[in-house]
Amino acid sequence: MGQGKIGRVLSLATAAALAFTLTACAGNDDGSNGGTASNTGNAKNDAAGNTGGDKGGNKETPEAKPVSADEPGWKADTSPITFDWYLNFSWFPNKWGVDATSQYITKKTGVNINFIVPAGNENEKLNTMIASGSLPDFITLGWSEDGVKKMIEGGMVEPLNTLADQYDPYFFKVADPAKTSWYTQADGNVYGYPNASSSPKDFEKYSREYTSNQTFVVRKDMYEALGKPDMRTKEGFLNALKLAKEKFPDVNGQPLIPLGLHEFTETGNYSLEGYLQNFLAVPYEKDGKLYDRATDPEYVSWLKTFRKANEMGLLAKDIFIDKRPQMEEKIAQGRYFAMLYQRSDFAAPQNALFAKDPNSVYIAVDGPGNEALDPPTLSGPGISGWTVTLISKNVKDKARAIRFLSYLISEEGNKDLFMGEPGVTYDTTDGKDVFKPEVLELLNKDRSSFDKKYGASYTFWMLMDTNMNLKWAPPSVEPAKQMEDWTKGKTTSFSQFDQINPTGNSAEGIANTKIGQTWGKTLPKLLLSKSDDEFDKLFNDFLDKRKSAGLDKVQAYQQQKYEENVKKLAEFLK
Repeated sequence: MGQGKIGRVLSLATAAALAFTLTACAGNDDGSNGGTASNTGNAKNDAAGNTGGDKGGNKETPEAKPVSADEPGWKADTSPITFDWYLNFSWFPNKWGVDATSQYITKKTGVNINFIVPAGNENEKLNTMIASGSLPDFITLGWSEDGVKKMIEGGMVEPLNTLADQYDPYFFKVADPAKTSWYTQADGNVYGYPNASSSPKDFEKYSREYTSNQTFVVRKDMYEALGKPDMRTKEGFLNALKLAKEKFPDVNGQPLIPLGLHEFTETGNYSLEGYLQNFLAVPYEKDGKLYDRATDPEYVSWLKTFRKANEMGLLAKDIFIDKRPQMEEKIAQGRYFAMLYQRSDFAAPQNALFAKDPNSVYIAVDGPGNEALDPPTLSGPGISGWTVTLISKNVKDKARAIRFLSYLISEEGNKDLFMGEPGVTYDTTDGKDVFKPEVLELLNKDRSSFDKKYGASYTFWMLMDTNMNLKWAPPSVEPAKQMEDWTKGKTTSFSQFDQINPTGNSAEGIANTKIGQTWGKTLPKLLLSKSDDEFDKLFNDFLDKRKSAGLDKVQAYQQQKYEENVKKLAEFLK
């Protein structure tokens, strides 16, 4: 999830929960009544806690309390309400109300959540919902997803600033001005709020503590048995994979998979794009002009190295077809020797390996490097964050929705999401909030069970603030600590390159989509090609196709947005 298209930079305590969730709901009124009443339409509620009566919602509630910019708006009405919340991540496994933390938040705020996750292809599900106009109350998706712009341009989501003006001025007190400014659209409105976002000032303040999610890892016992080979060079990389397959052909009766990657999608593969380019320290720009990283000679040479690996029988068929659930299962079995992978995505299976045999875990090591063996420039926290959360025009209760969002992004909400309920999941000792010993033990041993029982440590990460949580996060422990520590000092902010890709139905957006889909079809063919000559033919054919698709328009758009970003970020640092 990252720039790497998902720029997630989370410690074990903040990240291992990564696994994620949709449904249609009814309309609302025009929201014209002012923000001094709790316009909830919740005078009557059914036994399930759903809004009763008129599904339009937003009606005056006689007993409503006034709200102000200095007091959390959610306190004005804590009657039961259930919001439908779509997460554009098919792998999210958790349900609200099962664990202690979500039960505590519902008891406190009155808000219950019905998470909806797509069963298959996320983009197909989201596009179907957009086309039918049947968006649920809340929607969370990656900030770079095309659906964000489609929903905004289609007038399908509420401006958060307008909702705050009408129903919850407290939003402006808890929202980070840099983040709202970054996400302000051309019409002056803010439609989405990010999680895991770090402004330039955040980076200045916390950079020593920041880690990256981008890692090259190897199975510890196998790597050490091979004599800890240097895998930074192409020759060393291929030789290590070859030796691993020869020495460890089977893992518990199943074939070893020499190399693991992120899943192949219709637009490519994270591992073989931003991850690999960052390990090679390929620049994003030169002398103020965006650099075409895809054609960088060292990057292309490494893609040919992966092609060579396939020719040598070192790329298993599994990696071209497996999705994340299959990968997690195989990681838990220890079947990969090496992986160019996002470390937080395999925290749960990593813990399972650690519980069985600490020597069978995956450790981060120096991976593919450029000819000069420069240190990698790994993606760290950026201002765009990882995901954005939007409120649908169909939302059943505008007031309660914006107030709940304000609560979630506030320090109070983030503390509740991270620490859980006082006395249940944590205690305060010598003025410091700390997880109870049994809670911390389960967190470090079995993340999946922890999520279901306690639900803290950002099990529900949709609006987590990964800078805020540094004051509560317990010290990292193995097996996560080694991977985190390896990334420190190699982490870079690439905020200026966020939000520069055209999306939507503009000429540039259509061209960019077509180029991405063409690359998605080309990349596996490059790795499966029989020779470097065939590789060159396929790659040059791709370059021709992206040019004819409108590459010049896309690059002009990206350059303009990049220059605008540089100016905007400079303002944030003043």
